[in-house]
Amino acid sequence: MQIVEKKSEGLSRTWGVVIAAAELAGKLDAKIEEMRPQIQLKGFRPGKVPAAHIKKMYGRSLMGDLLNETVEKSVQQAVGEANVRLASSPEVSNLGDLDQVVAGAADLACDIQAEIMPTFEPVGVEGIELSRPVYAVSDAEVEEALERLASENKTYADKKGKAADGDQLTIDFVGSIDGVEFEGGKGEDAAVVIGSGRFIPGFEEQLIGAKKGEERTLEVTFPEDYPVATLAGKAASFAVTVKAVQAPAETVVDDEFATKLGLSSLDALKDALRTNLQREIDGLSRARAKRRLLDVLDTAHSFDLPAKMVDEEFATIWTAVEQDRARGEIDPEDAGKSEDEVKGDYRKIAERRVRLGLVLAEIGQRAQVEVTDMEVSRAVQMEAMRYPGQERQVMEFFRQNAGAIARVRAPIFEEKVVDHILSVAKVTDVPVSRAELEADEDAAPAPPPAAPAPKPKKKAAKAETAEEPAAEAAADAAPAKKKAAPKKKAADAE
Repeated sequence: MQIVEKKSEGLSRTWGVVIAAAELAGKLDAKIEEMRPQIQLKGFRPGKVPAAHIKKMYGRSLMGDLLNETVEKSVQQAVGEANVRLASSPEVSNLGDLDQVVAGAADLACDIQAEIMPTFEPVGVEGIELSRPVYAVSDAEVEEALERLASENKTYADKKGKAADGDQLTIDFVGSIDGVEFEGGKGEDAAVVIGSGRFIPGFEEQLIGAKKGEERTLEVTFPEDYPVATLAGKAASFAVTVKAVQAPAETVVDDEFATKLGLSSLDALKDALRTNLQREIDGLSRARAKRRLLDVLDTAHSFDLPAKMVDEEFATIWTAVEQDRARGEIDPEDAGKSEDEVKGDYRKIAERRVRLGLVLAEIGQRAQVEVTDMEVSRAVQMEAMRYPGQERQVMEFFRQNAGAIARVRAPIFEEKVVDHILSVAKVTDVPVSRAELEADEDAAPAPPPAAPAPKPKKKAAKAETAEEPAAEAAADAAPAKKKAAPKKKAADAE
């Protein structure tokens, strides 16, 4: 097998591969001999089918398999000799006449095109200087949270007289449409708080003035967007029996209240609330620091980007933009711009995301950042929990889909690299008010990074923002990634 680099332009590479007919013929003959004992054809004893007959019947198919194996090995050899990493799946072109190759009358000759990963020297993360806005939760905020918790855990006491707004009723009910009970329209000992909005519009309001032991018929109409299609927009009657009427009782926030919520004391409850509030604030603080870090990294690096990576990232972003447009959600910054101008803006976002993904991957590799199987397993379990009742199917999907696992691993790797950088960079904590911390970053004063960078204003379809690196780009560049196999099978490349 001969491999020659035919073209090298930027990150694009083309290798010419020639495999001698004799070499292929030998591999084909060996493959046929390996198969002969298992082949059974009409007119021949088991295992006694002549090699020439097998070649006539299955030669092209077998040669196709051999070509794919040989081309993949040639890709690995070419990449190894050039000491590069692939950024895209190789594509096979200029493949000759396979019939001639199968017949042994011609050598196999083809071209293999691929993009390689860029080589660059990442900025020294120890020298990065960042400010991180921080905020400590106040006692007043803890008290506010305690009040909200108390209001959400109201207690009720039996009352005499008629039900009023805010009261809780215990009822039995039976729903019907045109005199016929419908599935799911029956309940016993149901708790209804008038004014809570938990039942369909009009249901709770018609219970005002009801007394214990009273029977009422409520006339309501299901909303047009009700999730059960057979009920959406339908008028229904509910026969209701009121079994109890209770008024809100004063909620005493004390040790007993805390005990009912599973805490040992009121002080323990306050500590838990403070911890939860501070965790939320710290997450926001980290997000602000991460954004500033990404601005610095983006400005500090300039290198050629794999075009296919950028194209794929842009396609992902643009799909999200079009989906938002279909829902009538248009970014105000896109108004008045031509389609080409808007696409140009989002392509710059795609380039930034790919560049940051590659930078984080390189920094993570040099720092030997790793994602453990346990971390991936935990993330997969959390994903499965998003689909109640289908957890087993989701877990099975991930077990059988290496690509899905890679997509789970990528953001974990990214966050661990960011944490690593923040742990070694020169990060200065700057106390700010909660309002300043929660304000939009673009509206806040520019942070003082070591290398100031203009903040991108464009947001890419909400979930795909310009601030985020392309996690999959980082995964593609990570050292554990297997070398990409040829995208197009050699046998199908004619």
